[in-house]
Amino acid sequence: MSFVAYLTSLNPLKLLGNLPGGVAQGLIWGIMALGVYITFRLLDVADLSVDGTFATGGAVTVMLILAGVPAPAAILIAVLSGILAGFVTGLLHTLLGIPAILAGILTQFALYSINLHIMGMAPNKAISVDKYSLIVSSRYIPLAIAVGAGFALVVIAVMYWYFGTEQGSAIRATGANLAMSKAQGININKMKVIALALSNGLVALSGGLMAQYQGFADINMGRGAIVIGLAAVIIGEVIVEALFKKRLNFAVRLGFVVLGGVIYYAVVVVVLWMKLNSNDLKLFTAVVVAIFLAVPYLKSKKKNSFAKIAKQNAKLRAAAGKGEKDA
Repeated sequence: MSFVAYLTSLNPLKLLGNLPGGVAQGLIWGIMALGVYITFRLLDVADLSVDGTFATGGAVTVMLILAGVPAPAAILIAVLSGILAGFVTGLLHTLLGIPAILAGILTQFALYSINLHIMGMAPNKAISVDKYSLIVSSRYIPLAIAVGAGFALVVIAVMYWYFGTEQGSAIRATGANLAMSKAQGININKMKVIALALSNGLVALSGGLMAQYQGFADINMGRGAIVIGLAAVIIGEVIVEALFKKRLNFAVRLGFVVLGGVIYYAVVVVVLWMKLNSNDLKLFTAVVVAIFLAVPYLKSKKKNSFAKIAKQNAKLRAAAGKGEKDA
């Protein structure tokens, strides 16, 4: 196919029709990104258990709804299951002294088998919006966007309140400086466990909503979730810092994390619309995350480079020489 034929085959109306679905999914993944934000930014811990917790949230939600449990109650139990998984990761890290990244891998590894048992040893379970009253469904995109935005706003409001409390501030202090927090009498191990539990609870909430949205829970639905969460966090941070140079309200930062998820999925929709190979999406995601992770470092390096300092000194010397001549 020639390049001209390729361009003419792209239908802008199809892109516009697919974007709302990308926004709905981006909002749901944005909630998961808020959970990643707690560990990655506030606690400064790499938690890889979220890949398993996301699938756990979906599996628990679908199986409970199939058993006749109302969808809101199923979502609540899914959140509790995620909190429990995060609690296990926290205990592995703090009580047994296992490095956080390895503790997350162990939990993720164990959750694969647990999720299979939850779904009756089946790799996936389907659920239909025609038979059950679901909170969100891809069948009704505008409603899905409204529900996703509503959940995101509630989560942001609760996080804004909680991390302003004494315990929430202790978690933030623990992530900022372990030694100083311990010197101030903060139980840093307790703060780590709480933060990991809360993070995975939000991830399970997102998994439960996504399972309802797509109409099924799958054992591999959480694969790569940590990378998508990081992509949303980094994209949101880069954009918010580019738009607002000054110190920002914590709630605004959280809002841009969710927006990062929406932007990421909008880009995915564009990539698929351009008829690129869908198998390259993970490669594309890895490249995007790497670029956005490198941006803050490269900016700081540019600001602090010796070349820039030398250039500034040269300007000062030139200005001083000009002043002497004028004198």
